[in-house]
Amino acid sequence: MGVAVAIEQVEKRFGSLRALAGVSLRIAEGEFFGLLGPNGAGKTTLISCLAGLVRPDAGTLSVLGHDVVANYREARRRLGVVPQELVFDPFFSVRETLRIQSGYFGIRHNDDWIDEILANLDLTAKADINMRRLSGGMKRRVLVAQALVHRPPVIVLDEPTAGVDVELRQGLWQFVRRLNQDGHTVILTTHYLEEAEALCGRIAMLKQGQVVALDTTRNLLARVAGQTLHLRLAGPQALPSALRTRATESEGTWTFHLAGLDEIEPLLATLRQGNCVIDDLRLTQTDLEDVFLAVMQSSGSAPQEARG
Repeated sequence: MGVAVAIEQVEKRFGSLRALAGVSLRIAEGEFFGLLGPNGAGKTTLISCLAGLVRPDAGTLSVLGHDVVANYREARRRLGVVPQELVFDPFFSVRETLRIQSGYFGIRHNDDWIDEILANLDLTAKADINMRRLSGGMKRRVLVAQALVHRPPVIVLDEPTAGVDVELRQGLWQFVRRLNQDGHTVILTTHYLEEAEALCGRIAMLKQGQVVALDTTRNLLARVAGQTLHLRLAGPQALPSALRTRATESEGTWTFHLAGLDEIEPLLATLRQGNCVIDDLRLTQTDLEDVFLAVMQSSGSAPQEARG
């Protein structure tokens, strides 16, 4: 299996801000790859470098063997990017926009593929409507269509479902899954971690411009074993001090990570001894959100990418 995207020791500064601090990744052809991180981690900067919109201060990036700086045209032809921002030309209809985008890549008579994209993104009824008359969700669909119009073998989706209704989200993922099954490499950034868990075979997590985790989704989930107990107490009660050191609190809900189900009864016994009244209790399996929070909260230097 060949390498679709190679990123080697990429660094980028914006003034005193170090946005990327030596990022290295290799993404294989046909992978569905997740790129996760909190706001400001460097995800969009890395994508902008890959698309040739931002020139790195150091390091190299290539798409299917074509350097994005030295051989920009060939690299860009093989890449389709769905940007995070809603950028559009208000003077054209949806179909005109996609025809113009095809022209940027020297593609003529592309209407059959455009019709297929429109149908899969539920845009057929909007094909002849001016872009400025579309809702935000519809405009985001057109951004996806623009990224796919030249049939790129590598597709980058930067928060593609932000502000998008559930129905479109499901339709979009069905279409993207099909493209991936047909051999397209897909790179996804998203704040919907359940999407990344369901779709991505391998995930990199960025923090402060560095890769702090890189592994298969299954192996990442195995890092935080067991179940998670979510607990809310009735009224203004305090959690017993014996339990506070092993719990995290968010908006009144206490979260406990359990190594096994046998930890539940001693925990409940401590609550009873403290005369605590439980208002809500939920037990869930460990998910990617738990892993993400654990990785982001942990300290230490960024690991090197595993080769091979």
